[in-house]
Amino acid sequence: MGIYADWIIPRLCHLSMQNKRLLPYRQRVAGAAEGRVLEIGIGSGLNLPFYGRNVDCVFGLEPSPALIALAEQAARQSPVPATLLQGSAEQIPLDARSVDSIVMTWVGCSIPEVIAGLQEMRRVLRPGGRVLFVEHGRSPEPGVARWQDRITPLWTRLSGGCHLNRRIDDALKGAGFRIDRLDTGYIRGPKIMTFLYEGSAVV
Repeated sequence: MGIYADWIIPRLCHLSMQNKRLLPYRQRVAGAAEGRVLEIGIGSGLNLPFYGRNVDCVFGLEPSPALIALAEQAARQSPVPATLLQGSAEQIPLDARSVDSIVMTWVGCSIPEVIAGLQEMRRVLRPGGRVLFVEHGRSPEPGVARWQDRITPLWTRLSGGCHLNRRIDDALKGAGFRIDRLDTGYIRGPKIMTFLYEGSAVV
């Protein structure tokens, strides 16, 4: 996949994630973070403007060098100190119990080993800390879910690892989290891609 995976997909990701319909979700999720924050899959840094005064610093974890390069400018302009870390959720380069909040926005679909990644998040999250998330995933409508299952194998290869049919609530529970808030529903667009899970979870 070479050039396509390393350069084209990151730029397509950056462009698609600038969708204005996603802004209220970013504002709510990033705006609720506190203390030392770990953002999983920071991408090109689109959440950084929305971190508030209760945030001490942000560690932005991202596996793509191309997206980290795009995020560097956003980090320089960030209202809070931001440190970019290259790596994946399955091996987070931070100490145990070292962060107060974890932010995930449209990234759980593409973590290769999602349960392992969430277990790593549990490791670095302090007691009483919270995972704040908005993710797209499996629709509750059987007909839509069947199409998600059919399309996901091809879509995963074309999109850099995105799974259309994951349930982030089930994944969080499977990794040992307790969900304390969850809102679900569609946004405008093809139903196979637009069913959202928004909420928070604690250990």
